[in-house]
Amino acid sequence: MQRDQKRKYWGWGRTDFEIDQSVLKKTIEMLQMGLGAEASEPIIPKTLIEIDIDKPRFQLPSDLTAFCTDDTYTRANHTYGKAFRDVWRAIRGQFQQAPDYVAFPSTEEEISKIFDFASEKKIAVIPYGGGSSVVGGIEPRFDSKYNGTISVDMQNFDQLLEVDRDSRCVRLQAGMYGPAVEKSLRPHGYTLRHYPQSFEFSTLGGWIATHAGGHFATMYTHIDDFVQSLKMVSPSGVISTRRLPGSGAGPDDNHAVMGSEGIYGIITEAWMRVQELPKEKEAYTISFPSWESGVEACRLLSQSALFPSNARLISAFEAMFNNLGSGQDTLILGFESYDAPLAERVAKALEICKCQGGTWKERKQQTTKRSEDADTWKKSFLQAPYMRDELVRYGFIVETFETCTTWQNFAKFHEAIESAAKSALEEVGAKGYVSCRFTHLYPDGPAPYYTIIATGTSGNELQQWDTIKKKVSDAIIVEGGTITHHHAVGRDHRPAYSNQHNKLFGEVLKSVKATLDPKAIMNPGVLIPD
Repeated sequence: MQRDQKRKYWGWGRTDFEIDQSVLKKTIEMLQMGLGAEASEPIIPKTLIEIDIDKPRFQLPSDLTAFCTDDTYTRANHTYGKAFRDVWRAIRGQFQQAPDYVAFPSTEEEISKIFDFASEKKIAVIPYGGGSSVVGGIEPRFDSKYNGTISVDMQNFDQLLEVDRDSRCVRLQAGMYGPAVEKSLRPHGYTLRHYPQSFEFSTLGGWIATHAGGHFATMYTHIDDFVQSLKMVSPSGVISTRRLPGSGAGPDDNHAVMGSEGIYGIITEAWMRVQELPKEKEAYTISFPSWESGVEACRLLSQSALFPSNARLISAFEAMFNNLGSGQDTLILGFESYDAPLAERVAKALEICKCQGGTWKERKQQTTKRSEDADTWKKSFLQAPYMRDELVRYGFIVETFETCTTWQNFAKFHEAIESAAKSALEEVGAKGYVSCRFTHLYPDGPAPYYTIIATGTSGNELQQWDTIKKKVSDAIIVEGGTITHHHAVGRDHRPAYSNQHNKLFGEVLKSVKATLDPKAIMNPGVLIPD
């Protein structure tokens, strides 16, 4: 059953992690000064005894009880993801929609037993990897036609099964968390090289099911780039795809499963393309005189075939907020290599930045491969979810949204999205900041990632954010962006996703689901309407 009870059931991460209180105090003081509003007294998360959680609505058959539990902590921990609206409700003890049971299968046969029972009794089944969803992807939020919910935690599918050194591929079970993946590969000299911000608390199967984007800015940006073949158990049977480097044989079956977000079945394992551990790394922190000059540098870098591992352009406010550089619009630029020298690629990339007005501190010693600012940003990046939770406790609205558009469209798009966000803040009576950074770069466009930090009206912050979210989501679709670049669709983005794709394609999704999940038990309300 659930092995680690140090995971917070109300927010991000572990209970034994303590955020730096001096940094938290400084952050709150800066926000109060900048927004002209006082933070509220911090909310103390409800204890397990205090939370509002109902008893299970149905009884399990004997062949499922051995690997299922209705333990309060476990059910609470599997109710929400880790978005602002999840944390807001969880710290207030609102767990009325908790799954009735949480299953911890160890075999595909046990997964099939869950499907058989759920199909017969009209029970919803929600696949659960690490619980890091920020789009309502694991929340039991759907209409009342279901007689209950079982959350299926894949943590027991946690093994490296096979290594193919000739093809440089490995066969991994889908329940492996990010650190476990890397730990299993390191003795073989390999890395998957996929590091989303949720790395510590997300799984291989979750990454595949959600088109997860990693930390690296160019070339291999999404988990899709590494999937050679996969296996998924559905209510109608097993799909196991063929191991191939590439194929022109019709629509690709891997891509029918990747990004399906658990509406067809549960991914149990995959053959993954891995890489040699990098030996050379360099990183620079580059300041630009304007946002526009930084954007142009990113466009040129993306089309240069230099393939930086990191090219994260950060707007001035966000740079200042994270004590990065001089507080100007700033680019974190990094390169990695297994064997080939980096000097020529780095020099050409720096020349591109210099031509756009970029400046950086020259290194005094050649042995220093990374700037201190780059390391400061990395630390802030990894601790950001913990800081977000603390700010939510103090009454702030803190949330992000990300998208992707073409270079041709970006200037107009960016202005429209910032305008929509600021207009929405004004509409709900909140004072706030809107910042932007690029997370990924493509030759044909960037993936901008926006952060909103605002004062909330006590007790009404959730409704305020929902209004902001709706207005911004509508603007993203109208202005030609995607509703999500790497956070998946879930339940929160589903209305906008339906507006993003062609209606006929929506019918295709429904027909595939009807074939693989004829009783419609799998993750209802995700990707397609209930």
